[in-house]
Amino acid sequence: MTDGKGRYRLRRNRTRVRDLFWHEWDPIGVNELGGSITKYDTYADRAYVMLMQEECSVCEIADYLYQVSTGDLGLRKSARLRELADVIARKLDGLKLILRDESDAPF
Repeated sequence: MTDGKGRYRLRRNRTRVRDLFWHEWDPIGVNELGGSITKYDTYADRAYVMLMQEECSVCEIADYLYQVSTGDLGLRKSARLRELADVIARKLDGLKLILRDESDAPF
């Protein structure tokens, strides 16, 4: 996917993942505080690669999100954060077929 159409689809798919992170993951409440929508872009991009290119499992993606929450973002380990990571990983997995179909579809 190196052509313009492929780059457009890739950008659109990554935007979907970014929106999911912004609206539903947001473990530190940046969205509620009016923070920058780009706050989670690095994590969303990594999760996208894990999902679409590395074909990681739901558990591996959930573990990554939990580690980001409790490591990078400095939050205290909790059942709530673990559940949030699990929910978002399952939602990402549910998007996988849609993202893949859109990536393969003619423009």
